[in-house]
Amino acid sequence: MSWKKKKRLSGKNAHYSVSRKLRKSDLSSEEFELMLNALSLEDVIALKLELATKPFGGKCFGIPIWYSIREIVQDAVLKVALSSTRSKREGARFLGLLPNDFRHLLKKYNTESFFEENNE
Repeated sequence: MSWKKKKRLSGKNAHYSVSRKLRKSDLSSEEFELMLNALSLEDVIALKLELATKPFGGKCFGIPIWYSIREIVQDAVLKVALSSTRSKREGARFLGLLPNDFRHLLKKYNTESFFEENNE
C-alpha cells in the first residue's frame, strides 16, 4: 500500500525526555523511577512538600503554596507534553490546547530550556 502516508517515528521533540535529563544529572535512576511509579501523583506531591518543609519544622514560610500550585502543575504538564510527543503541534493536541496557546505557555514557563544541554 504505497499510497498510505508514512508515520514519522521521531520529530523535533524526539530528544526531549525528563527521565533522561534527570538521570544525566544524577537526580534519578531506574530503581528510583520504579519506586516512584508505584506512588500516586497525590502521594508524590505530598511527600515532596513534606520533605521540603521538614528542615523548617514543618513550616513553609513565605511560599504561597496554595496559590502557586496551579503554575507548578502547568509547568510539569508542559514538560510531559513535550517529552511524550513528536512535535509542538502534537503536544498542543495532547493537552487539548490551540497551538498558539501552547506556544504562549511554553514561552511563559520557559519549558524548552529545561531540556537544553548545559555546557558547564
